[in-house]
Amino acid sequence: MGRLSVVALRDARGPYVAFETAFPTASPRDWAMARAWDPDAFDADDRWWLDFRAFAIRSSAGVTLVDTGIGPAGAPAEGWAPVPGELPAALAATGVALSDVDTIVLTHLHSDHCGWAVTPAGEPLFPNARYVVHRDEVAWADGAVASYVVKPLRAAGVLSEVAASTVLTSLPTGETVTVVPTPGHTPGHQSVIVEGGGTQVVVTGDVLVHMVQLVSPSVVYVYEEDPVVARATRESLLARAASAGAELATSHLTEPFVRVR
Repeated sequence: MGRLSVVALRDARGPYVAFETAFPTASPRDWAMARAWDPDAFDADDRWWLDFRAFAIRSSAGVTLVDTGIGPAGAPAEGWAPVPGELPAALAATGVALSDVDTIVLTHLHSDHCGWAVTPAGEPLFPNARYVVHRDEVAWADGAVASYVVKPLRAAGVLSEVAASTVLTSLPTGETVTVVPTPGHTPGHQSVIVEGGGTQVVVTGDVLVHMVQLVSPSVVYVYEEDPVVARATRESLLARAASAGAELATSHLTEPFVRVR
């Protein structure tokens, strides 16, 4: 993308809940289309198989990492996700050291998106990074994620709270990386818009989590905090992406980069 590149990094892959339970409003037609376009998200036992993915945005200005996956053994996602994840190794395989990352965007504070933010000892895993989180997300987070992630980041002085669309990178040649609020899945959910080389990539976070929500954006996911707001956000973001001819960089679909259907 001009002087930027966006690299998909798979932290893990594994089974989750029964897919029809997770998306109770999906129609038979929705499921048929989703199966046709992402068959590897379905198994013979009706479970939803999903990737857990982060994205590195590389440029001459530095490295921005969007989300930090499920994390190591002992991370909050351990009770349901296939920890330990492989994100540090995936970064190393692309030539990125932990110390190279200068900005981390946490799209939201569900445990499968922030697990590698810190070590089990409570130290930021990325020693030179600021961690960009929407302030409404920080206020909402509680329990294990608040104590495991938010508290140590704040204590280390690297938690950067935002409240609106914020340009994170702007190169003299016109490439930009912008974080934008996309609430609904959680109160302070945010996505990242990457523009460069005449193209656009939208790093969605969990605005959509399964192909069924791409083929039918009105489909509700049972773990959305506010389904009404989540639907409006999803429809708006997908319309914006379609208008721009953008690719979607997705956290949980089998293919990391897809286009609006």
